[in-house]
Amino acid sequence: MNLLAIDTSNQVMTVTACQDEKALGQIQLNFSKNHSTTLMPAISSLMETIHLKPHDLTRIVVAKGPGSYTGLRIGVTTAKTLAWTLKSELVGVSSLAVVAAQCKFFDGLIIPIFDARRKNVYSGAYKWKKGRFLQVIKDQHIAIKQWLTLLQQMAEPVLFVGEDASLFLEEITEFFSEAAVCKERTINIPNGLSLAQLGMEQQPVEDIHGFLPAYLKLVEAEEKWLETHNDEGKNYVERI
Repeated sequence: MNLLAIDTSNQVMTVTACQDEKALGQIQLNFSKNHSTTLMPAISSLMETIHLKPHDLTRIVVAKGPGSYTGLRIGVTTAKTLAWTLKSELVGVSSLAVVAAQCKFFDGLIIPIFDARRKNVYSGAYKWKKGRFLQVIKDQHIAIKQWLTLLQQMAEPVLFVGEDASLFLEEITEFFSEAAVCKERTINIPNGLSLAQLGMEQQPVEDIHGFLPAYLKLVEAEEKWLETHNDEGKNYVERI
């Protein structure tokens, strides 16, 4: 299997190529830049460097969210276009799972945290058990204190991971006096190899054209519109 993995869901952009279990190459950028101007040149450069032709690709893996709305649209649209034109398989992987999977060393609940503003987070709960990576609680958009209350009831060791976890250190220590918060930068940012590995293990999507990013919440403009159009908003939510 020749696989190309793409992650533009947050500030870090990664493009990784693998052949079966072998990593062929990776480009990773971590600075404020519009991914729309860097993604395709990165893919082209990587493919040329490792002497892999586009039609050699049998699977495209993309971080499907949650994350930046614009970043997600860029990554998912690119992945869908490549998969369709190259007749390759398409696999979507949770952006939160990519970070959580890097904590194979931890025996307990792994909690990836992305800041969703206004004391809200994108998060989920994962665990490594007997060599298998498991999702314990599905990804969601939730108020940080509500989330911590729920995790507290699980009564298990907890590791908070991700660059944004430190933004909620005060709330975390309020609920978990002995909680572990990962400070290792190489683990806190998404790694393309982690994305590729998860993408190898998942089944491809059945409908490439119908595949959508996992935003987990409406954009702010939509939320404000719904607040002022209650009846219309109700019908709108029912339709989507």
